[in-house]
Amino acid sequence: MAFPFLFRSKNKKAAVVRRRRRKTEAGSAFIAWLEESKLVKLGVFMATVLAIFVISFVGVSPAAFNILPNQIATVRLIADTDFSYRSKILTERAKERQLKQVPPVFRIDLSALEEFEKQERTLLAELNELDKRWKDLNEAERLRELTRIADEANVRGGLQVSVRDLATLMNYGDAEDRQRLIENGLFILREIHRSGIYDPDADIVPTGERELMMFQIARDSGQLTQTRPSTIEEAQTTLRANLAAENIPAPVLTALVRLLRSGIRPNLVYDDAASEALRQQYLENFKDVIVNVEAGRSIIERNTRVTEEQYEMLKAYQNHLNEMSRVPTMIDNMVFSRILLVFGMLIIAGFYIRLEDPETLRSNSRLALLAIVLVFSLGLVRVTLEAGNSPLFSGNPETAALLPYVAPTAFAPMIIAVLIGAGPALFSGLLISVFSAIMFGNRLEVLVISFLTATVAAYACRKVRRRSRVVRAGWLSGLALALFVLLLGLSEKMLPDLMIKAVIGGQLTGLLTGIVVVGLLPLLEGLFKRTTDITLLELTDFNHPLLRRMQMDAPGTYHHSLMVANLSENAANAIGANALLCRVCCMFHDIGKMVKPEYFTENQRDGINPHNELTPSFSALIIKSHVKEGIDLAIKHKLPRPVIDVIRQHHGTTLIRFFHQRAIDQARQEAEDAHNAATPPVDESTYRYDGPRPNFAESAIILLADSIEAASRSLQKVTPQAVEELVDAIVEEKIADGQLDDAPLTIRDIARIKESFNFTLLNSLHTRVVYPKAEKTGSTATQERRDSQNQNRTPTHAETGSRL
Repeated sequence: MAFPFLFRSKNKKAAVVRRRRRKTEAGSAFIAWLEESKLVKLGVFMATVLAIFVISFVGVSPAAFNILPNQIATVRLIADTDFSYRSKILTERAKERQLKQVPPVFRIDLSALEEFEKQERTLLAELNELDKRWKDLNEAERLRELTRIADEANVRGGLQVSVRDLATLMNYGDAEDRQRLIENGLFILREIHRSGIYDPDADIVPTGERELMMFQIARDSGQLTQTRPSTIEEAQTTLRANLAAENIPAPVLTALVRLLRSGIRPNLVYDDAASEALRQQYLENFKDVIVNVEAGRSIIERNTRVTEEQYEMLKAYQNHLNEMSRVPTMIDNMVFSRILLVFGMLIIAGFYIRLEDPETLRSNSRLALLAIVLVFSLGLVRVTLEAGNSPLFSGNPETAALLPYVAPTAFAPMIIAVLIGAGPALFSGLLISVFSAIMFGNRLEVLVISFLTATVAAYACRKVRRRSRVVRAGWLSGLALALFVLLLGLSEKMLPDLMIKAVIGGQLTGLLTGIVVVGLLPLLEGLFKRTTDITLLELTDFNHPLLRRMQMDAPGTYHHSLMVANLSENAANAIGANALLCRVCCMFHDIGKMVKPEYFTENQRDGINPHNELTPSFSALIIKSHVKEGIDLAIKHKLPRPVIDVIRQHHGTTLIRFFHQRAIDQARQEAEDAHNAATPPVDESTYRYDGPRPNFAESAIILLADSIEAASRSLQKVTPQAVEELVDAIVEEKIADGQLDDAPLTIRDIARIKESFNFTLLNSLHTRVVYPKAEKTGSTATQERRDSQNQNRTPTHAETGSRL
């Protein structure tokens, strides 16, 4: 060899390719084992049971139990340890009782007495002036003067003076005697006022305490003295008794009492400042009420409305547990029963999924996705539960009690509805609701609210095709949550501000859940090889690089793909399959033909068929290679797994009949030329596609549509009978060849698919009216006749061999 290193280089490259191929095959085998192994299925089940048990039960203590006052408790909570706390409610009540016992403070107001004394001295001065002329006046003049003085005194106010009383005083001694008599009376009146006078019918006297009243009196010195003031009647009696002790004549005594008694008036005035100071003094000496709770005492009784005192005791107990870092869950006694509960719930879920979506049970990746999303969603609920013990909510227990209503229970149902289906999503919502209610204290309203939001979210996401619809579904679940919490708050007389917080929290939770789900969907699609309608709809964009390239490099294949897409989409709708998946897969199923487009009939425009220069086996190899090339392009451009599966399966293991027959004819001719009696056999596997055969409904529909669309181009006359015969022949051929053996199609499905194909083909292969044309020149007419003959020519098997 002249250049042996070139061959060594090629051998090394081939070795590298072989090693990579072996690694890929080994990796594919391992992935297939993971996907189908029952051991992996069992491991996923047990891991899910353990995870749900840990999240829902381990560490869930009364410290995380939240409930609002006036709500009906669903559990009975008993203290398992001694604790004490300062009760704000009982302390406030004791303070109120104590303050009610604090007597009001009054001050003695002598301003009215001082005015009265002024009026009396004015009256005394007028009498003294009259006394100077008294002896010179006759009876009539004396009466007239006394009347004038009495009227003026009464007009000035504060006095009740009669002419008779004035006459009695004028006849008693001289002016000095009268002066001494009145001043003595005013002194006695002042002393009575200094002790205090009150009206027993006034509002300052409590009902039922009119017999004996003690008043707190604030003196001018600021000192408080407790004394019993006199009533108006008692003050009048005291005045008469003290005046009578002066040994004055009875008529004079009576006149003097009548003159002075109008000065006896209530003089106790409520003192706000002194009363408040006295209350503060009592409060300073007041001690908070300490409640001691012994272990075994019931804190909250089941099926009873929670009172303010019970709610305060519950919060005190929770704080005590947090300070002690204890978790009194009695797990040792209840582990087995709780594991059985989780085990039983998942068994029921398995039976439900088996009925509604058996494909999920057959796919370990789908089971793993379901389990991971379910466990993660319960983890979010547990985080919400534990948030009630965080410093953010510890100072606001009312807001913490709203956390059960804003837990993101719609998270898992939304993701499962989009990635797997509405049935599993609905049951996952039920599971999350049950365990959420258990975590929040076996509360029925939490179960109902959680399942309501999960149901709304799953329903809104069942056939979502736009990412904005996912956010809308989250908002709808939040709206349902807000409305239910509003009705619940009205029925349980929840405070308005708490209801507003719950409504706003529900809306925000739903909206944020939708946004988070939209962000996680691409990650979960790639990780678990799931394809959503959202991704499929995005792939229908004709500006996709592969589709743009197909339009330029293989326009016939591009048109063929669009026709197959129409056939498949209508057939999928007829049997309830995924029509969008069919359309997308059809648009990409023949992308491998772009590598060698000239070898396929639909792309041959110049009448040159390169297969004429090749052997049948080599031609068959080129035809089959478009499947492998298509898979490589799909992987390179990161197309979804279902699209790759359709590219691999859309020919199944069908026979490339034209080249197989050409190989037989060539072998027979060669035998005849060599004068051999026996024709050498032709290996049929060389002329069959590598498969596999379609194993899901959409792939089987596309296999049929691909063959029927290609064969329909050879129809010389499009009639309902011809189309029906063509469809029946190809479908029966595929069934006889075993191409549909692995597809989950029933006889009814196949019948509906055939009806759909007939309808679509008749509408797409319709004829048009021939329009009259103007006369042409000789050369032009000759060329048109040739074109017409070419158009009416039946395609050869070589031209359609890639399809039939």
